[in-house]
Amino acid sequence: MLLLALDTATPAVTVALHDGTSVVASSSQVDARRHGELLLPAVDRVLAEAGTRLDAVTAVAVGVGPGPYTGLRVGLMTADAFGLALGVPVHGLCTLDALAYASGLDEPFVVATDARRKEVYWARYDNARTRVTEPAVDRPAEIAETVAGLPAVGAGALLYPDTFARARGPEHVSAAALASLAAERLGAGEELPAPRPLYLRRPDAQVPKNYKVVTPK
Repeated sequence: MLLLALDTATPAVTVALHDGTSVVASSSQVDARRHGELLLPAVDRVLAEAGTRLDAVTAVAVGVGPGPYTGLRVGLMTADAFGLALGVPVHGLCTLDALAYASGLDEPFVVATDARRKEVYWARYDNARTRVTEPAVDRPAEIAETVAGLPAVGAGALLYPDTFARARGPEHVSAAALASLAAERLGAGEELPAPRPLYLRRPDAQVPKNYKVVTPK
């Protein structure tokens, strides 16, 4: 197996290559405004570091969020394009799960990423491999009692220390963790979700409600 993993659901543009045993190459850059510009060069860089070509890839894994509409769709569309061009399966994986996996924690904890609008995307975990709630989007104050006393991972947790008193890294998701988790689950015979976006709310851009219709005279 040669699994190409990528994620653009957070400000990190991250890519990794996994050979079924370990990560052989990875790249991560944090820039919330340049997902589209940075992703394909990162793929090229990872393939070059691994000494292989894109047509050697046998599967693709992509973070499905939750995340902002604009950044998230860059990774998903790219993954779909690779899958179609190469004729290989494309697997989805919750971005929060990859962050949880990277934490290595073996106790109950929370993952929270920045959802903007003073909100966080979050979920609770029993350990680094086991999520116990569905991903949600809320204001930190609204979930303060639910997460009180728990360790918390991710940029959202670090932004709101009043709610997440035990916040820690990693701050952003890494494709290396996503690839390792996907490879582990595939190796165990698990069926991974389809690569469909987990938005949790509507995009910021909206069609004006009372725009003026102009017709020719």
